[in-house]
Amino acid sequence: MPAPTGPSSTPPPAGNHSDGHAAAPLAGHHPLDSGSSEAVVFSDLIQDLVLDSTDIGGFLHDVARHAASSLSAPDSEVHCAVLLVRPRMKGTMAGSSPEATAMDEVQFQYDDGPCLRAAREQAPCVVEDFQTDSRFGQYTPAILHAGIRSALGVPIPLEGEAIAALDLYSTRAGEFDAERTQAALHLAAEASRALRTAIRIAHFADTATNLRAAMDSRATIQLAAGIIMGQNRCSHDTAIAILKSASSSRNIKLKDVAAAVVLSIGQQPPAAHFDG
Repeated sequence: MPAPTGPSSTPPPAGNHSDGHAAAPLAGHHPLDSGSSEAVVFSDLIQDLVLDSTDIGGFLHDVARHAASSLSAPDSEVHCAVLLVRPRMKGTMAGSSPEATAMDEVQFQYDDGPCLRAAREQAPCVVEDFQTDSRFGQYTPAILHAGIRSALGVPIPLEGEAIAALDLYSTRAGEFDAERTQAALHLAAEASRALRTAIRIAHFADTATNLRAAMDSRATIQLAAGIIMGQNRCSHDTAIAILKSASSSRNIKLKDVAAAVVLSIGQQPPAAHFDG
């Protein structure tokens, strides 16, 4: 999934929504108020999710599931999706339910919606009722057709060019008041710290994987060169030139040509070994 693009915009002042209206005062009794014991437990839980998840997608799925659980009420279910876009990488989406993921995919179809706006503008985007909100063009009838009446997009602050957001959906209008918005902002702040760590871990893992691949390719090329030297009684430079010529004439990567040479004599391409 390509990274979403759109017109740049200046984020509104902190505490304002993307429509420019200031958030109303909070009632102060939401279970995820920053000073509550539940908030501390959620903070610890988010950190545990980083350690328990095997990849970024798994971590985002767990965050979405726990966010939906934390922000829902017995008579008011909230669906949650999480979007992450990193430079030169496919966008990553995860949802608390298949419905939540499908709702976020609708935003990508129309390149607009509260989650994308929150991520791009780095400000909350509240939709009290899609039936009366005219900001989203053709996205609006599509999301109404899915049964959604209100939504909230909350940015997850990250480092560098990466952007992320929580997207919350409800089948009832007016579900995302100032209190629930503040709770979602606190949740996003906690997720931000952990997601930054998860992205760093993923980056280091990708770097290690790429290094292994490069080392494996180099070892295979050197072994293939040795085979050619023995078969043709030529120098190492000549053997490498033969490999490069075959790669160019056949339009095949050098490492793949080398692997074919190695396999032709019944050997497996060597693997680089790393301690740990």
